[in-house]
Amino acid sequence: MLRIGQDVYDAIVAHARRDHPDEACGVVTGPAGSDRPVTFRPMLNAARSPTFFEFESQELLALYRDVDDRDEDIVVIYHSHTATEAYPSRTDITFGSNSPESHWVLVSTRDPETVEFRSFRIADGEVTEEPVEVTNGKM
Repeated sequence: MLRIGQDVYDAIVAHARRDHPDEACGVVTGPAGSDRPVTFRPMLNAARSPTFFEFESQELLALYRDVDDRDEDIVVIYHSHTATEAYPSRTDITFGSNSPESHWVLVSTRDPETVEFRSFRIADGEVTEEPVEVTNGKM
């Protein structure tokens, strides 16, 4: 189960809507070993594409260094789908298998009136949806 604060949930949804029609992407970090998503870290979609996301390499390197310096883990990897449901694509499954410890959050922006926010675990090419509990306030 992914437990996420309302503030982080709202920030992810806002980022997805702001970057539409391109896919938005980013991560949420938390204290090492805690599985608590605390710090929202939006990133640039270097692909600037409505159908694909790619972290910019220098920004990703800086993120990894900062996460290590702060003794944090990447708890959530998120991105949006602009025209399809919030479910991992084949590309997402390939990338997700490299980070089985992370929650993979997808937000669909295909309908501006509806929030479709889902979380998955991806390991060895297998996708498992998990419940999302949005908690009041900050995590």
